[in-house]
Amino acid sequence: MDAEAILERIDRLETRCPKLGHQVAFSYCRQESGGLPCARTLACWQPRFPVELVLRRTVTEADWNRIFVEPPKSRIDALLDAIDRATGSGP
Repeated sequence: MDAEAILERIDRLETRCPKLGHQVAFSYCRQESGGLPCARTLACWQPRFPVELVLRRTVTEADWNRIFVEPPKSRIDALLDAIDRATGSGP
């Protein structure tokens, strides 16, 4: 079985998403954040399979650091950024 076939099988695995509150497939978690993995992917999937190994093959080092290493924005900062984008006064 080649790597692509293995990834297709892994993508069909499901678990309960603490963020959404229902079952989701791994394929959703791999692209939940604008085509990039959800920041919770490692914690949610590690008990099932070596998720870090899989994601390191599909995510660039820069994206990995942005998603899993750098501390996330606070809720207030994220809200302020969303308001800025909505009003056109932000990036």
